Amino acid sequence: MQHTVHSIATVHSPYKQKFGVARQPGLVPAAKVCIELNREFTADSIRGLDTFDYVWISFIFHDVITEDWSPLVRPPRLGGKQKMGVFATRSPHRPNHIGLSLLKLERIETGKTVRLYCSGADLLDGTPVIDIKPYIPFVEAKPDAAGGFAAEKPEELTVNWLPASGAGNLAAAEREIIVQSIAQDPRPAYQDIPERIYVMAICNYEVKFQIQGKNANIISIVESMSD
Repeated sequence: MQHTVHSIATVHSPYKQKFGVARQPGLVPAAKVCIELNREFTADSIRGLDTFDYVWISFIFHDVITEDWSPLVRPPRLGGKQKMGVFATRSPHRPNHIGLSLLKLERIETGKTVRLYCSGADLLDGTPVIDIKPYIPFVEAKPDAAGGFAAEKPEELTVNWLPASGAGNLAAAEREIIVQSIAQDPRPAYQDIPERIYVMAICNYEVKFQIQGKNANIISIVESMSD
């Protein structure tokens, strides 16, 4: 029997473009999102969810849904030089473009619209959510499990604010998410061009920075004109 999957919610995220989004959930604790459920899902649909600390979010990689997929991909963790099977990676280029993230549930807001506020997100603004489930530690936590090529957390960059960057105009929370996101090194794995200036759209700002060795230097912060 054929069944159509429908979106149940939409993500409101500080990440406005694919470049710069945390590659895994939890790597950027300051990345906070609001998951807004469709009006048909009332407070009854999340009754009891507030007793859990984490939630599984199933979603659609909507920004690449028109792109093709391949059975072999080049994971950034391997420098973009070694191929792995798509089902051995978290690549968004998948046959069904479905993603899964484990997020910290900070609070729930009920009313005409139900909203879940989560942190540690790796979700693009506008992401369609197709399911929400509670994380159950006693069955799902496997701290001794083998992690394959992604067994350890990647090394982070040291992020520096250049004097003329305009960092003083930002709120502490905005500075925190920008630093944590750039520290993950958002560049394509194969790209190492010290003189290149990268632009990240985040928190309604355009952030320009350069990466030289293990240092990321933030050049400027300009409020985006798109919003």
